[in-house]
Amino acid sequence: MSGLYGSLSVALSSLLASQQAMETSTNNVANANTPGYSRQRPDLVSGDPIVEGNLSFGTGVVLQRIQSLRDPILEIQLNQETQQQSKLNTSLGALQQMQTMFSSASTGIGADITKFFTSLQQLSPDPSNMSLRQAVLTAAGNLATDFNSTARNLQTQRSNLDLNVVQTVGEINNLTAQIAAVSQQIVSLENVHQDAGSLVDKQTNLIRQLSGLVDVSVIHTEHGIALTTSNGTPLVSGGQSFDLTSQTGGGLQRIMARSQDITNSLTGGSLAGLIQIRDQEIPSLVSSLDQLAAGLATALNTANQAGSDLNGNAGGNLFVAPPAGGAGAASSMSLAITDPALLAASSDGTAGSNGNLAVLLAVHDQPVAAGQKPLDFYAGLVFKIGSDTSNASADVDAADQILRQLQDQRSSISAVSLDEEAANMVKYQTAYQAAARVVTTVNSMLDAAVNLGRY
Repeated sequence: MSGLYGSLSVALSSLLASQQAMETSTNNVANANTPGYSRQRPDLVSGDPIVEGNLSFGTGVVLQRIQSLRDPILEIQLNQETQQQSKLNTSLGALQQMQTMFSSASTGIGADITKFFTSLQQLSPDPSNMSLRQAVLTAAGNLATDFNSTARNLQTQRSNLDLNVVQTVGEINNLTAQIAAVSQQIVSLENVHQDAGSLVDKQTNLIRQLSGLVDVSVIHTEHGIALTTSNGTPLVSGGQSFDLTSQTGGGLQRIMARSQDITNSLTGGSLAGLIQIRDQEIPSLVSSLDQLAAGLATALNTANQAGSDLNGNAGGNLFVAPPAGGAGAASSMSLAITDPALLAASSDGTAGSNGNLAVLLAVHDQPVAAGQKPLDFYAGLVFKIGSDTSNASADVDAADQILRQLQDQRSSISAVSLDEEAANMVKYQTAYQAAARVVTTVNSMLDAAVNLGRY
């Protein structure tokens, strides 16, 4: 439409577009500190022109859409790195807790082994001294107690991790239900060609939280999105979520997807970190402790049986014989004798003999576990825990750095710049004022034209 009414229509379209663009900038400013928010940009396009004869008249401006700025590939990378970083963080926390049980040089199993052999050396000059004999039994008892408490503490930590597995499964189900509900809302809006940018941001943020708990793959479909674990177990499909469950198996909680056990197939998120420490690291450490406890107890029992006690009788076991196969030896280790006179220090049956103490002391340098001396084996065990913890810490630092880089990249695309929005608001305000001036001018011209015959 040409003429004054056409000019008025063009000005009105400019007023409306400037107002809508201003609302978009205002919303960006309001959400500048909202986690996961993607800044919005108004896409303004010129209206279809009207052709009259040889002339073409513009019809103003149209707000085609409000676009949320995000990089889908970058969002996938962020999800993947969040899974890895969360798994490493969970593993590191558990390893650090384990490390505290072995970090002291003055207390613990290693120190108790040294104190036990030191007590034997102190008994050697006076093998019939009851106080020194009692000191040997006390040192042996402390050694057994430390084996017991360390094994018990590891089992307690494992039980706590098992409880965390159940809790994490509940959090996963809560998030998948929320994601499914939001996905349904997004599809409903998109079906009527409405902008769902804010809901997509909410969905993306929920998926990022879910990635911190479990490995997630995002698949875009015509019905919205589908989420699965890395092995293909469905979590969300469109507006429907699929709950994971936990059930006891072998004394531990197993992760079930319907009737399928997926515990060992999880590769990312804190849930995978919990399972790795619970099912691999702690059992391996307990097994090493059992191996050391069984080997040491057996060697000392054999040495004590080679001599005679203070009463001239053949020596018996110093420790209760470990279980067959060694499993549970650390948690069940205990003294077999409580009477210090039963310590077999003599090699010839006389009270003053200390010959068998040399046999007991020789265990210090005998291979008792995996072909290693007691202290060497224990030192290797402590070194492994320290090394694993140090490596995990380095991995966490590397993962944190990668995640920060990806977050910075996302911010460069999706984060709100207050300076940019301030400039945009001035631009939209100026355009609005100019369009309003056009409306005022056209209105005056129309008024003059209407009242032209009166003058």
